[in-house]
Amino acid sequence: MEPPEDANLGLDEAEEIILRWDSTASEEAREKMIFEGNRDEVDRYLLAVDQIQRSISSVSISDDQAKVNSAIQIAMARLEDEFRNILIREIDLIPSDAVIDLRSIAERMISAGYLRECIQVYGSVRKSTVDSSFRRLGIEKLSIGDIQRLEWDQLETKIRRWIRAAKVCIRIVFASEKKLCEEIFDGVGTAIDDACFMETVKGPAIQLFNFAEAISISRRSPEKLFKILDLHDALMDLIPDIDVVFESKSSESIRIQAAEILSRLAEAARGILSEFENAVLREPSRVPVPGGTIHPLTRYVMNYISLISDYKQTLNELIVSKPSTGSRYSGDPTTPDMEFAELEGKTPLALHLIWIIVILQFNLDGKSKHYKDASLVHLFMMNNVHYIVQKVKGSPELREMIGDDYLRKLTGKFRLSATNYQRATWVRVLYCLRDEGLHVSGSFSSGVSKSALRERFKTFNAMLEDVHRTQATWLIPDSQLREELRISISEKLIPAYRSFLGRFRNHIESGKHPENYIKYSVEDLENAVLDFFEGYPISQHLRRRSQ
Repeated sequence: MEPPEDANLGLDEAEEIILRWDSTASEEAREKMIFEGNRDEVDRYLLAVDQIQRSISSVSISDDQAKVNSAIQIAMARLEDEFRNILIREIDLIPSDAVIDLRSIAERMISAGYLRECIQVYGSVRKSTVDSSFRRLGIEKLSIGDIQRLEWDQLETKIRRWIRAAKVCIRIVFASEKKLCEEIFDGVGTAIDDACFMETVKGPAIQLFNFAEAISISRRSPEKLFKILDLHDALMDLIPDIDVVFESKSSESIRIQAAEILSRLAEAARGILSEFENAVLREPSRVPVPGGTIHPLTRYVMNYISLISDYKQTLNELIVSKPSTGSRYSGDPTTPDMEFAELEGKTPLALHLIWIIVILQFNLDGKSKHYKDASLVHLFMMNNVHYIVQKVKGSPELREMIGDDYLRKLTGKFRLSATNYQRATWVRVLYCLRDEGLHVSGSFSSGVSKSALRERFKTFNAMLEDVHRTQATWLIPDSQLREELRISISEKLIPAYRSFLGRFRNHIESGKHPENYIKYSVEDLENAVLDFFEGYPISQHLRRRSQ
C-alpha cells in the first residue's frame, strides 16, 4: 500500500525514521521487519524514503548532501532486505497485498538507481522457487554429456518424465513467474519486468531444454524412434505456449533453442527411419531358423512398422520424400526393385512402409537359400510372408497406408510359396501312385508286374516315412494356415492313395508277406498328415492301424 499523497515529513524526521530501521546499528531493527508490522509504520517508512529522495536535488550544503546520500544507502539496504523477506515469506502463491508491497519497494529502489540490486534479489529468490518446482517434478541437473552417457532404458523413463514435467514448467511454473513479474514491475521502468523474468527462469529454461537437445543430437538407432517422436509431439504442442511465455526480445534465445530442437528431433526421426531401412536390407544373420518358422527379423520389422503406423499423423508431416530404392533397370543385385508407378497416390510415409516390406522379403529370400531342402525354402517364405500379411491386416492404420492392392499382392506371394512347397514335396511322392510302368503286355498273367508293384509300394512307403519324419519337425506357427495346408495335402494324397490301393491291393494280398508292402491304411495316412508342421520330432514312426 502506498502512503497518503498529502502526508508530509521534514527532512530531519525522515532521516530519523530511516536511521531507526538501520539494521547495522540496531538490534531491534535486525530482528523485526517493517512490512510484517503495523501498516502505519510501513506508510511512514515509505514517506521517509520519498522525502529523502526528493531532498537529493534540493540540498546544497555538502554536509547535508552526505547525510542524504548516507540515508538513501541505508534505506535501500533496508528495502532490499524487506523485498527479499516478502519474496521468501510468500514463496509459492504471493497474495495481492504482498504484490502491492513488492511493487512499492521496487519503484523506490529503481528510482534511486538500485535497479541491478532489485533484479538480483528478485531473481535469486524466485529462481530458488523454480528450482524447488523442478525438483518436485523430477527434473535433474544433467549436462548434455551426462544425458548422452546414460543407457537407453534409463533415458526412456526420463523422457516420459520430461514430457510430463515440461508441460507443467512452461504452462504453469514459467507462465506464473512471467505473470508475477508483470504485476510487480510492469510500468515501473522500461522492460524491467522482462529482465526480472529472465533473471529468474533463463537458467532453469536452459536446463529444461538441454535434455531435449541432448536426445535430439544423440546417436541414432531404431529403438529410439518412438520416444523421439513422443518428444517431438510434446515439444510441438508446447511451441505456442513457449512463444507466449518467451515473447520478448531478451528471451528470443529460448524460443530459437526450442524451435531448433524441434527441427533436430524431426531430422533425427527421418534419419532413424532411413537407417532402419538400411539395417533391414543388410541384416546379416545366415543361420536358418529351425523348421522354417517365422524369422525373428520378420517379427521385429513388422512390429516396428505397426508402431510406426500409430505415429502416422506426425510422420506424415515429417516424411516428405520417397525412399531411395532400386529399380528393375538399375542392375544392382544387392537392392530389390520397387516401381513407384504401381503405387500412385501413396503418401511418402506409406511408400517407406511398403519399401521396408519389400526389403524385408528380399532379405528373407536370401536367408531361405541357406536351407538345403527346397521344400523348406518354400515353407519358410510362406510362413514369413503370411505373418507379414496378418500383421498388416491386424493394424487398421497400417492396412490403410499399405492399401488392399499391395496386400493382395502379398497374399498371392505366400499362396504361391504354399503351392511351390506342395510341388517340391508331394509331386515325387504322388508319382509313386501312378499306373505307368506297372503293366506287362503279352503275358498270361493279370497284366500287372507284381515285382514292379512291390517296388512301387516300398518306394512310396519309404518316401512317405521320410517326409513324415522330417516335416513333423517343421513348424507353421499359425494354426489356421497349418490346418489349411494339411487339408490341401490330404485332398491330393488321400484320394490318390485310396485309388491306388483299390486298383492294386489284390495283387499284393494274393502274394507272400503283403504287410511288407501295404504297410499303411488310408486312415493311417490321414492321421500321419496331422503330425505335420507341429515343430517337434514324432515319438514313433508313422503309425499303422494294425499296431
